[in-house]
Amino acid sequence: MVSYVLFDLDGTLTDPAIGITNAVMYALRHYGIAVADRSTLYPFIGPPLTDSFEKYFGFSKERAVEAVEVYREYFSETGIFENRVYDGVPEMLRALCDNGVRAVLATSKPLVFADRILEHFALKPYFYYTAGSELSGERVEKAAVIRYALEQCHIPPDSAVMVGDRSYDVAGAAACGLPAIGVSYGYGSREELKAARCIVDSVEELQKILLT
Repeated sequence: MVSYVLFDLDGTLTDPAIGITNAVMYALRHYGIAVADRSTLYPFIGPPLTDSFEKYFGFSKERAVEAVEVYREYFSETGIFENRVYDGVPEMLRALCDNGVRAVLATSKPLVFADRILEHFALKPYFYYTAGSELSGERVEKAAVIRYALEQCHIPPDSAVMVGDRSYDVAGAAACGLPAIGVSYGYGSREELKAARCIVDSVEELQKILLT
């Protein structure tokens, strides 16, 4: 049993698909782009948004930055709460706390949004520390977020594990000397999680592994 568990947020603790895809569609409409099937936007869940606008819609770096600002017009007021906590997550976090394991949030989402989400769903009390990116774009890469969390909490890498649903979580953990646990119930494929120490299919299975 490790002493610290670093958690991704989107696709790991909560299912943000409706809010994120609505916000992306809102931003795309600003540029005259219509999307009929929101599932085609699921790849936006997890990676830095600027990267996704560039990768999937061919935006320039400058336009991608602008698109994120438009995205936030919708997300900050409405999309942020078009979200749900995965079944079993509050119970898992409570069990970790009861067993002396400290939960740390490590998300590429701007911290101002991540904290509001945790507070809205009454999850904030379970977290020892929350780390995220800044609205300015600082610390948006997952490895940078993980490294920041480790430094701020003085966590030795060999006493912690990263939990997430995308390859960015696994690669970011590896860059910081941490093992990773991949969760298949989120928005990443099993293929992109294959470098994780293990892959779990449910919150219940994740809890069991973290407390073993």
